[in-house]
Amino acid sequence: MRDIESFRMYCLSKPGVEEGFPFGEDTLVFKVLGKMFALTGLSSPDFKVNLKCDPEWAIELREAYPDEIFPGFHMSKKHWNTVLFDRHLREDLLCQMVDHSYALVVAKLPAKQRESLQKMGE
Repeated sequence: MRDIESFRMYCLSKPGVEEGFPFGEDTLVFKVLGKMFALTGLSSPDFKVNLKCDPEWAIELREAYPDEIFPGFHMSKKHWNTVLFDRHLREDLLCQMVDHSYALVVAKLPAKQRESLQKMGE
């Protein structure tokens, strides 16, 4: 998932996910039932992604990987990380962070929407 296309396909494989450009043609956004969980700039030379993250884990990740994970660029620094995907992070960690971001957003959805997503994933 070190390139935009494999990242894109991974995000779109999740139930209820759609992609769009609500902030302009340079920012690709992934939403689950209308709620954003990942976004990436398309004009940057580095492949970096903003992902939602539990505040405690966000700090742990930034401390463990100071050259690859930073407070979210143009986002809430408490709840979002900017992750450099084209660096040295393990593939399973990248997937885990995307999954975590998706799960955080899904957990805040109303019960009916969560049930709908569960049925989509079966």
